[in-house]
Amino acid sequence: MKNLYPLIFTVAAVFTACSSGDKNFDATGTFEATEVIVSAEQSGRIINFDVDEGYDLTSGSVVGLIDTLQLQLKALQLGANKESFENQKPDVQKQIAATRQQLATAEREQRRSANLVKDGAANQKQLDDANSLVLVLKRQLEAQISSLSNSSRSLTSQSSAMEIQRAQVLDQLEKCHIVAPINGTVLEKYTEAGEFASIGKPLFKIADINKLFLRAYVTSEQLSKVKLGQQVKVFSDYGNNKRKEYSGVVTWISDKSEFTPKTILTSDERADLVYAVKIAVKNDGYIKIGMYGEVKF
Repeated sequence: MKNLYPLIFTVAAVFTACSSGDKNFDATGTFEATEVIVSAEQSGRIINFDVDEGYDLTSGSVVGLIDTLQLQLKALQLGANKESFENQKPDVQKQIAATRQQLATAEREQRRSANLVKDGAANQKQLDDANSLVLVLKRQLEAQISSLSNSSRSLTSQSSAMEIQRAQVLDQLEKCHIVAPINGTVLEKYTEAGEFASIGKPLFKIADINKLFLRAYVTSEQLSKVKLGQQVKVFSDYGNNKRKEYSGVVTWISDKSEFTPKTILTSDERADLVYAVKIAVKNDGYIKIGMYGEVKF
């Protein structure tokens, strides 16, 4: 009978602790990060790919390259076509120079004939012929200028089209470079150098693990005590009652309620509907994505 007393005392203590309802947190959740899956923007064989899980990358850094040979050749071809169209543009002033000279000569003859007719030294037909020639040459010059201008505009348009196509190819060439979109750590790697990449194929996943978010859930009763920008206490839960405290800031509160996730506990476990909140926490290297955490408002 004496051996039962310690057991009875232990059970009574546990029951008292559980029934007290005292909690040192208001809500629990899991830590998450802003994750970005980087996908291929061009198709081709991956020439090099300097990425591995755990690598820290800087935003804008080039970490790999997809084969660019065919695109480079196409860019050269389009550049040559553009230059060919530019070279075909007519030199309007040079090509109409002869007609202008003929018109100038005809106009001098017209003035001379007019003076002769005025002095009675020439007949009217001679002046009429001079006037007719001037008129014909003027119309010929106008038609020539119009034709050459149209030809020049057409070649300019074709040259511009080549330039646009070349710019598109250059953009595709730029997208052959695999670039880290954010500062962060590589979480997963999905491909290797030498493999064939197609547009949209995932290459690696990256996340900024220096700034994590605790996604927790609060009841409607608690919601009145939570506001954006609020400073709160966050605890990382390592299990076996091992916790570490951090300062956090409420950065997001859901606008709509949802049913309580089965993996989440709230201070009112009877609540069916809860609101998600995000709390930003600066990571010191000990918090891991997916780890459980607690928050005290």
